[in-house]
Amino acid sequence: MLRAAPKAPVRRLWEHARPHWRVLVLGGGLSFLGGVTSLAQPLMAKYVIDELGAGGSILGPVLALTGVIVGGAVIGAVGAFLLERTGQSVVLGVRRTLVGSLVRLRVAEVDRLKPGDLVARLTADTTLLRTVATSGITNLFTSSVLLVGGVVVMAVLDRTLFLVAAGMIVVVGLLMGVVLPRIGAATRAAQVALGEMGSHLERVFGAFRTVKASSAEDAEIARLDTAAVESWRRGVAVAGWTAVSGTATWLAVNVAFLTVLAVGGGLVAAGNLPVSSLIAFLLLLFYLMEPISTLVQSLTEIQTGLAAVRRIDEVSDLDQEDTTAGAAPAVAPDRPASVAFEDVAFRYRPDLPLIHHGVDFEAGGAGLTALVGPSGAGKTTVFSLVERFYDATSGTVRLDGTDVRDWPLDALRAHIGYVEQDAPVLDGTLRENLLMAAPHATGDDVAEIVLRARLTELVSRLPDGLDSAIGHRGVTISGGERQRVAIARALLRRPRLLLMDEATSQLDAANESALKEVMLEAARTTNVIVVAHRLSTVTSADRIVVMDAGRVRAVGTHEELVAADELYRDLAAGQLLTGEDPSARSPAGAA
Repeated sequence: MLRAAPKAPVRRLWEHARPHWRVLVLGGGLSFLGGVTSLAQPLMAKYVIDELGAGGSILGPVLALTGVIVGGAVIGAVGAFLLERTGQSVVLGVRRTLVGSLVRLRVAEVDRLKPGDLVARLTADTTLLRTVATSGITNLFTSSVLLVGGVVVMAVLDRTLFLVAAGMIVVVGLLMGVVLPRIGAATRAAQVALGEMGSHLERVFGAFRTVKASSAEDAEIARLDTAAVESWRRGVAVAGWTAVSGTATWLAVNVAFLTVLAVGGGLVAAGNLPVSSLIAFLLLLFYLMEPISTLVQSLTEIQTGLAAVRRIDEVSDLDQEDTTAGAAPAVAPDRPASVAFEDVAFRYRPDLPLIHHGVDFEAGGAGLTALVGPSGAGKTTVFSLVERFYDATSGTVRLDGTDVRDWPLDALRAHIGYVEQDAPVLDGTLRENLLMAAPHATGDDVAEIVLRARLTELVSRLPDGLDSAIGHRGVTISGGERQRVAIARALLRRPRLLLMDEATSQLDAANESALKEVMLEAARTTNVIVVAHRLSTVTSADRIVVMDAGRVRAVGTHEELVAADELYRDLAAGQLLTGEDPSARSPAGAA
């Protein structure tokens, strides 16, 4: 699929801020007015000095100057609050969009990427936008206008001193032209390093018990420390270039201040410049330090924000699922779904070997179909292709006679219940986990499924029953209980096709027998396909598909295959694969 050319980061930054342009204009306008009052203060100070020299009353001018200072501070504070509030709103909008993109990524993209880096894009990178998308842009405009206004006033007050100040501004501009690109590059590198550190930490927590059991804490700490040092080094580079810009600006302004003081003092001594004008010029130069430093800071922030925009937009370039495209074929909602593989070949990536080599089989109508074979035969990959987590490299996978690629994903998956091998359970309550695939199920539906999946004892044992929190990845319940929760979740969906990947692998004999009854009961009205490693499951199947090295070598009943297929006979003699290591998977995590 061809993608549109990526938009320039500045344009994308504006697109994020554009929905809030009215508040940005208001906040920026108030900040600008606050800046204008600062610009007026040197001129009013000159007026006070002139009145004092003429022997007039200075009460009125002093009160006016006080009013300008206080009013400007209040107006500037209100403007700053509006901009900061809008910045938070910009971050919220970006995060909402980014969350939608991340959750709708194709499974292949998530398998390829590092989750920790994706989390960093959602958190750290979006936070960088908060300031730059609001105050960074408005301060850039406000500071530029104030700087131009100050330069004009300087030119009116004295041409000679104006040339000194103009030289300072040129020097600052040249320095920024050199430093800002380096700040942008250093910021991008720092954010990448931060994402790497998050990926390493996610890796540790993803296998926390394994790390502990392997006494690998020191090794993992060393790995994290290396990532942290790299992040620190990149952050120091950003800080260094930022410090260079700030220090260079400060030096340029102060050299200009001293030069104006020396040149202006000579002009006053020669009688060519009133002392009030010199004071006003020096005050004006002093007040211009703020818009100049703000301008430099805004340019630095914008470089930082553009680096964040580039990383955020990279997510938009990843392959995402369109779950609603197409028209769902007409099917009978109460009839079991049929599945057919027609000469299917599949590889996870072009640089990896084929997992399937022309797979052909059909499973139609109600009943139990068991997929058996050695590890690496491609059994779990069958389920990934049916669910369209991946698309077949060649050949066709059909559901109810229609190519799965022609189904809208939402409609396709609405007909399927899926129980993964590791039976993932999400952080939250037991009820939330059961309702995840069927949010509109009633209390009676849940109670029925709890009974069918043999979860009654678990519910009664938990302190708050169905509303008990079961911890991150279901840490507070056993592996067998997690598997039963996953099975109950799939059954609550009332699917027409039920896919179960080694659904009884973590159950004891009693629970295995109970779940086998549930599976056979579901098979009376539903097309149930299981990846099976236990002979007790396979012998009850209506049809058995024997897979080996990515091919279907035989299809039949247990008795037929024992008589006709040597591989199946050997598997059956060894109680199928009860001794198999279920962690032996393909590079993308499938058998």
